[in-house]
Amino acid sequence: MAKTAIIEEHGGPEQFRIVDQAVGEPGPGEIRIVHKAIGLNFIDVYQRTGLYPMDLPHALGMEAAGVVDAVGEGVDHLAVGDRAAYAAMPPGAYAEARVMPAAQVVKLPDAVPFDVAAAMMLKGLTTEYLFHRTAPLAAGDTVLFQAAAGGVGLIACQWARSEGITLIGTAGGPEKCALALAHGAAHCIDYRAENFVPRVRELTGDVGVDVVMDAVGKDTFDGSLDCLKPLGMFMSFGNASGPVPPLNIGLLGQKGSLKITRPTLFTHISNPDTLRAMADRLFGKVIAGDVTLRIDQRFKLDDVAEAHRALEARQTTGSTVIEI
Repeated sequence: MAKTAIIEEHGGPEQFRIVDQAVGEPGPGEIRIVHKAIGLNFIDVYQRTGLYPMDLPHALGMEAAGVVDAVGEGVDHLAVGDRAAYAAMPPGAYAEARVMPAAQVVKLPDAVPFDVAAAMMLKGLTTEYLFHRTAPLAAGDTVLFQAAAGGVGLIACQWARSEGITLIGTAGGPEKCALALAHGAAHCIDYRAENFVPRVRELTGDVGVDVVMDAVGKDTFDGSLDCLKPLGMFMSFGNASGPVPPLNIGLLGQKGSLKITRPTLFTHISNPDTLRAMADRLFGKVIAGDVTLRIDQRFKLDDVAEAHRALEARQTTGSTVIEI
C-alpha cells in the first residue's frame, strides 16, 4: 500500500483526500518507482479545477524522482535499483510509490539529487523545448518571459544567460524582480508598478522582442503581442490567470505578421528518444552549473492542499517539492 493524494471531484484544494492505495506489479512496458520527492506545478491546479478535465477519482501529480524497484517485461533502459525521474502522463505522482509506463521515465545521474530532479523535470524540460524546439533562438536574440520569478522562469533566466540570449522578465514586486535578475534576467519589469509594454519597447529601442514566452494567459496576452517585433512568435504554455480569450486571427497580421503557438511538453516527450535527448541537455546544464534549482517551498504529502493554496495565491517563488 502507498499513501496517495487523490481527488474525487474537480474543485478547490479542499477536494484532496489522502488514502492508502495498492500499488501492484508492473506489466509489460511498465516500472514501479518508489518516490523520494515530488514536484508541484500549475498543471496540477488545472487538472484539479477541471480546466484540464480528467476521469475521477484520480491521483494528481506529473513529476517525481525516486528509485525503480520493479521492472516489467520489455523495459531495457531501466533496471531495479536505478535512480530515475520523470515528468509524464498520466497523473499520479502524488504518492509514495506507483506503477507507470516506463517510456517517459529517464535514468537520473548520480550528480543530480532527488529533490532537485523532482523540482526540475517538468519545468526544465519545458524550458528546453521553449528554447530549442519551438522557435529558432540563438545568441543575440531577445525574449520576453512573463512571470520570470516562477519555477520555469528562474530556469529560463539561467538558460538564456548560458546561451547568450537577452531575457526581459516580468514579475510581481521588487523582491521577485530581484530574484529574476539574480538568476540571469537582463532586465525585470515589476508589472504591479508599471505597464510592461512601453518598458519593453524602451528596452528594445522600440523594435520589440523576437519571442514572448507566456504561462500567465489572459492577463498578459494582449500586451505580450504588442511587445513582439514583426514576424515575432508568441509561445503560450500556460494559463495561470485564466485561458486566453478567442482570437481574431487577422489581428496577427495587423500587428506585424506575428506567429502564435500553444505547445505542450507532452507532445515533445511522447517520443522516448526525444525525451532522453531533452533530459540529457537538461541534466548537462545542471551538472555544469549553468542551471541551479531554487527550492523555496517544501511540503509533506499530507499537506498537499496547503501547497496548492500557496501556488494559486502566487505566494511561491522558484520551485516547490513534496517530500516523502
